[in-house]
Amino acid sequence: MEQTKASSPKLFVCTAIENKDEIEERYERAYVYFQSLVADCSEKEAHDALNNAVCKNHEEVSLGMLMSILTEPHNSTKCYRDLTLISRDGLTCVLNNLSNLILERYLKFQETTRNQLVWLIKEMIRNAVNGVDSVCWNLMRYASGGDITPKNIFLVESLLDVYIDSKSWLDKFPVLICMVVYTYLRLIEDHNVPHLIALRQKEVNFVIALIREHFDEILSLGRDLVRLLQNVARIPEFNQLWQDILLNPKTLSPTFTNVLQLLQTRTSRRYLQSRLTPDMERKLVFLTSQVRFGHHKKYQEWFQRQYLATPESQSLRSDMIRFIVGVIHPTNELLCSDIIPRWAVIGWLLTTCTSNVAASNAKLALFYDWLFYDPEKDNIMNIEPAILVMHHSMRSHPAVTATLLDFLCRIIPNFYPSFADKVRQGIFNSLQQIIEKRVLPNLQPLFDSPKLDRELRTTVRETFKEFCSNGEGVSGFKEEGMDDVTRGPDEPAFSDDEDDPMPIIAEDTDDDDLPLSEVRARERPELAAALPSALRPFAETLLDERTAAAATALLNACNPPMPTPTALADLFAAVLQDLPPLKISSNPSSAELDLKLSSPIFSMFDLLQSGASDSKKLISETFKEIYAQNSIPSLGYSLLFYLKVCYERDRRAERDPAKKRNVKFKMDIYKSYCSNLELKLVESLADDFEKCQECDSNVLIWLVPDVYREFKEQVQNHVRLLHIIVSTIDAGQLQRLVCLTLQGNLMMFKTDDFTTMLSTSLSWETFEQYCLWQLLTAHEISVDDVLPIIPKLSYKEHAEALTSVLLMLKQERPTPDVLRQIFCREIDDGDTFVVSTVMYWCQDYEDKVADLLAVLLSTRYPGTSPNKRKRPGKHTIPPNAPPSAELVLGHLEQIRVCCVEQDDMSIFNMECMQKALQQSQSNSSETLKRQYMDLFSLAWEDELPMLRRARKLASNSMPLNANLHSSNEDSEEEEIVKPKQAKRRKKAISDSD
Repeated sequence: MEQTKASSPKLFVCTAIENKDEIEERYERAYVYFQSLVADCSEKEAHDALNNAVCKNHEEVSLGMLMSILTEPHNSTKCYRDLTLISRDGLTCVLNNLSNLILERYLKFQETTRNQLVWLIKEMIRNAVNGVDSVCWNLMRYASGGDITPKNIFLVESLLDVYIDSKSWLDKFPVLICMVVYTYLRLIEDHNVPHLIALRQKEVNFVIALIREHFDEILSLGRDLVRLLQNVARIPEFNQLWQDILLNPKTLSPTFTNVLQLLQTRTSRRYLQSRLTPDMERKLVFLTSQVRFGHHKKYQEWFQRQYLATPESQSLRSDMIRFIVGVIHPTNELLCSDIIPRWAVIGWLLTTCTSNVAASNAKLALFYDWLFYDPEKDNIMNIEPAILVMHHSMRSHPAVTATLLDFLCRIIPNFYPSFADKVRQGIFNSLQQIIEKRVLPNLQPLFDSPKLDRELRTTVRETFKEFCSNGEGVSGFKEEGMDDVTRGPDEPAFSDDEDDPMPIIAEDTDDDDLPLSEVRARERPELAAALPSALRPFAETLLDERTAAAATALLNACNPPMPTPTALADLFAAVLQDLPPLKISSNPSSAELDLKLSSPIFSMFDLLQSGASDSKKLISETFKEIYAQNSIPSLGYSLLFYLKVCYERDRRAERDPAKKRNVKFKMDIYKSYCSNLELKLVESLADDFEKCQECDSNVLIWLVPDVYREFKEQVQNHVRLLHIIVSTIDAGQLQRLVCLTLQGNLMMFKTDDFTTMLSTSLSWETFEQYCLWQLLTAHEISVDDVLPIIPKLSYKEHAEALTSVLLMLKQERPTPDVLRQIFCREIDDGDTFVVSTVMYWCQDYEDKVADLLAVLLSTRYPGTSPNKRKRPGKHTIPPNAPPSAELVLGHLEQIRVCCVEQDDMSIFNMECMQKALQQSQSNSSETLKRQYMDLFSLAWEDELPMLRRARKLASNSMPLNANLHSSNEDSEEEEIVKPKQAKRRKKAISDSD
């Protein structure tokens, strides 16, 4: 396989001012490596070289060949053939990297790269490569709606041709079939211009065939399939399909009854997500999770220019609204923050729409989940944005509220007349849930606002009369106080600062589409009615007082007939939901800690610790129910908090120091808690720490020493637990942990599996890594423990870890093992780690460093006689050990350049270094000799002049020679105690009169 060695081809389109990113640099390095293996080789030699290299650097070789395929059409066929021959994992590595490359950088691909990508997918499909369907899925996301530019049309048509040509392959992937149908149904809507008629007809024929052949699979698309089919209903082929759906459903599938079957099925999030490109998705997620109100306009203007500037792009608004409604489900913490809310983004999309058709489709997209809403199956987060858009727009944009209310009234009889009653019921279910879940406490101010015109108000009152009578909603939540609500100056709005306060969705913290039936009612009558009659007065007292004493009284009164665990779980969840979360000061007193135990939840822990067996069983079953409901997230870490308070209390009660030392932390209770819930101990601890840090970092830090003492076998070096801690603490809390470590009260690490933990930490944030290394330093971790990761650290990507290791090495003396590991690092002109370490050591240990460097260099050449240079065992490096000769020479060249800049070549003038340079020069290839010509030029060709040689032997070589020929006793003494040379670096602070 002969390949011409030329300048590295380009994957991406880059401007003159753009720097290469890490992805581009990675692929270029892999390409250069691949070319170095096959350049100037025959086909057989190239195959042999690739097979040898792939054993050690499988991913590097694969990426290099992938880049060659994507950028060099003339070599692609041969390169793909070779790739399939050498691949050790069925091309899994290539497919994973290709998917990531598409998701991250497709928009920057060169035209050649885009063409070759389609060619590569065709080849993989033709060869039935496993996993290529996921690549198709990811690439199809870039076939954007609302875009008829040549680049987008090329992708749309190319993928369509691939699917048509590979129909038998496509038939094997039902999920991909659904994605193809959903995507092209959406695209057909945009392809109604004259020059795309041929493409549209090809799309129509293909999609109709897929729907009819795979209708059972297509049914899983749910209600949004109907929405897309409505948009193309005027096309003859789809008109006929509609006739069959409505009138002859059995001709499509024996299991298909009518269109209601589709409309009552919620469309999966992944399909809603698929109609935005990954780039659009990232921007919308950023806008709704990171941008504060008051700073949002510039982001919206940029988004408008980037994605919504053309007439064709108006249809994208429906896709974006469906994505925001169905996929972006913020947590309650985000809802309570000053981040721009979903309803404000949707309001902006509606008010900036310039097409009547697009505006109608956008409103339908907003209300689509209302029409057949089922509380048992659907999520309240899908209906929340629409009601909040109407509510918040009433003050500053009453026209928006009016048009949405008008649309909601008209959609009931007009969506599908035969289903008018079902649409009405779906909308009523939605409004009922909105009131029950307190999204809005009352609908009357919205439905009967004086800002609405008289005709619309009449229509609304007639349509929703159940929600407009006597100023109360259907659940009886009164209107009291609604007129007294004040507005803050920074509330979100479309174009001004006036608005109502941000509502909080109580109790619905689910972000994973859990059925709403699992969110249990908390109203008092139902809670009390679920308990035995003897306990109801105690329950009423507990709901009124919300104290530990009331909870204890209730639990002590639990006698046969016992309450059900579900009833107790619901009761305690209702009691705790309005209480302040568990928080303490940074240095809590015993009085403060005892006060915290007055919360009702700790009464259950008291019973768990000292109650009768029946009571313990009831509490354990109640904990199971609470965990299943996730109704009290603080349960686990509250138990840890309780156990520590009890431990501290017991220690204070013992005055005898000996007995005080024997007080035990009752960790068995927490272990039993985990066992009862069928949880792994360490994962439960991590989950509880994660929930604790969201509530109060002081509680977390207060628990850390005891958790690491009592569960040390499970938690030491546990990466997730450690990450939670360092991602939570501030500088003061870090200092506290360091002090506890120095006092001997905290041990967070062990040497087992240390490298894995350090490698994982490299992806953490800068401050998190800083905290980790401070803790490692406090634990006096040996430099030997971090040596294995040194060759893996990138000076660009892992600056935090590399700096910390450098400072550790600064405190160490040079040794063969350390020098060997740091010289295993790849050569990079910008990486000064090796140079900095060696040059610092030279200030105190120059002769030893020179000796070690000489041994390291000499032993890289197996041809050198082993008798030429003997050293004691400590200085001997096995000849077969890394690093390679090229790496050693490369690092020595960097050291030489540094020495030249400092005008101090003494280390290279030592006899041991001279001999090593001469030996390596004589054993190096001509290529290496040319590459390191300046380095080898430091080796003297003749014997040292007598004067220089005598001086060198007196100053440097004599101790070494004496050591070589002395007894073992002398040798050991010389290595243990060695006089330091005077430092040659300048002092940072000089003493002067």
